[in-house]
Amino acid sequence: MRIRTRTTLTAAAVVALAIAAGPAAVPALAHPAPTGRTPTASTCTAAASPAAASPASASTAAASRASSPTLDTEALQRTIADLPADDATAAIVRVGGRAGSWQGAAGVRDLTSKQPVLADGRFRAGSVTKVLTAAVVLQLVAEHKVALNQPVQYYLPGLLPADYPPITVAQLLNHTSGLPPADGPGDSFEAQYAHRFDTTTPQQLIASATANPLEFAPGCKQHYLNINYTVLGLLIEKVTRDSYEHQVQRRVLDPVGMHDTSYPTDPHISGPHNLGYQRTSTGLVDVTDWNVSAGWAAGDVISTAADLERFTVALFSGRVVPKAQLRHMLEVPQGITMYDSTDPASYTMGLARSVLPDGTVSYGKTGERFGYASGMGATLDAHGRIDRTLVFVVNSTDAKSPSGNPRKLPIVLAALQNP
Repeated sequence: MRIRTRTTLTAAAVVALAIAAGPAAVPALAHPAPTGRTPTASTCTAAASPAAASPASASTAAASRASSPTLDTEALQRTIADLPADDATAAIVRVGGRAGSWQGAAGVRDLTSKQPVLADGRFRAGSVTKVLTAAVVLQLVAEHKVALNQPVQYYLPGLLPADYPPITVAQLLNHTSGLPPADGPGDSFEAQYAHRFDTTTPQQLIASATANPLEFAPGCKQHYLNINYTVLGLLIEKVTRDSYEHQVQRRVLDPVGMHDTSYPTDPHISGPHNLGYQRTSTGLVDVTDWNVSAGWAAGDVISTAADLERFTVALFSGRVVPKAQLRHMLEVPQGITMYDSTDPASYTMGLARSVLPDGTVSYGKTGERFGYASGMGATLDAHGRIDRTLVFVVNSTDAKSPSGNPRKLPIVLAALQNP
């Protein structure tokens, strides 16, 4: 199995619809000599970098909608009213913004005790982790410690094969690097469940991925893959001479007040939490305990809905990433399509840009781990100010389904569209 993150029309809709580096703290990784394979030539005309990207400015983003004066709280309540159900055991939703706020929680903490869901319960936020990673990298850009257009090979010599062309930091951030995915234990849930307590290092993931040629020349396509953010995690450690986790803690979690957010040190979720389950041919399996080390800087954070709401508000208010760099989180590379698709690129640096059926433009990120499907995002007004924010987690019984959990899109539409 290649370790990748599912990209489907439904998932894309939910995403937001939901230079000076000091001495190495992380040792340079020796790579085998080139094997004679032909490196992919950078022949495409589109360059997926901030210089080539067309800024999705706040005024452009909000041009298609007026600020909604009210929340459709009845529609929001309906999206989670019947839990637990076949597709999910619990859900937590938090909506905020100028139209007011709404909080809802439904379902059960676990299927054995059937105690009510914990509204402040912790959960695995999956790829929402990428937003934290991107925020730290962009802070380093603001501090002139990292340059977006500098090849990552400059900062991490020997990490990538010698016959790979230069891959910029920007291309890693917006998934246009061309890096291939890493190998994993298998595609089926059963294969992955059998290896759920395995520990995988970032170096192992990168070595597995880069044993293969690039999928495309850097900057020519967009392919949303965890491997890009695995490399960015190592970049953060090299530049700061500190651990990735401590840098996120110091730069984001502590300043924002995300006291219930953490990176796991073992397969358990510490603190109060609602259990996650996966549906199989023989019934539901408890998947709460899982070693998610393969996710690392791309997908292993544990958080709460309240913490992610604080982060969402702080991020889009310019209090996490300076506004000069925050604009890159609203920029989609122009003139390129998704890998193996004719769909235009939709991912930015850490987020994704989507248009809801009523024309509302939103930015956000979803994350899926077995047992948990979560998301965070916002809509902006014509002046770049927050209009609405949304954070949700659905304790999905099939979070990794190619079509996504059926509750996510209704939650997004009820929260962010005009009633």
